[in-house]
Amino acid sequence: DSLSRLFARCGCVQSVDICEKPGEKKEKLTSKGGGFQVAYVVFRKPAGVQAAKALSREGPLLISTESHPVKTGISKWIASYAASVVDQEELKAEVDAYMQDYDKKIAEEEAKAAKEEGVPDEDGWVKVTRKGRKPGLPRTEAANLRVLEREKRKRARKELLNFYAWQHRETKREHIAQLRKKFEEDKQRIALMRAQRKFRPY
Repeated sequence: DSLSRLFARCGCVQSVDICEKPGEKKEKLTSKGGGFQVAYVVFRKPAGVQAAKALSREGPLLISTESHPVKTGISKWIASYAASVVDQEELKAEVDAYMQDYDKKIAEEEAKAAKEEGVPDEDGWVKVTRKGRKPGLPRTEAANLRVLEREKRKRARKELLNFYAWQHRETKREHIAQLRKKFEEDKQRIALMRAQRKFRPY
């Protein structure tokens, strides 16, 4: 910004690129340390370049002057920190304005809902609204039917789960009975094979 202001007397400045070394016009400045740097000032018209060359006869150009001081060191850090801190009064005003708009919007929606409550639409349906954080169900015929249907589905689901549990127990019981039967058959077969092995008449 300071270089653009400094060379603005020569013509309209299009861009200023600051680099660490000559020949790095398109690269960004990555070093955080001090030292000398190179700046490329691009004018929108060629006449600006000629006017800038003529400035060398006027003596050195000062970026930081009394009218346009450039902050460095601790003063620059303090200014950067102060700019990064959000002003409490501005933040409070912004939040208050937002909450006022939000409250106004909610009030309009509630007024609209209250106006439309109990009024049937084109198909004859009545829109039922809930108010409050934990509103109770409106005791209309449609609401009662929905509650009964929900309870019926819950009871059917519970009965189905109980049926599956009973069926699983029966299947497990039958499986254990089959294992016991097979175990008894194998035990008898082994006893028979042992008896045949001991008794050999021939």
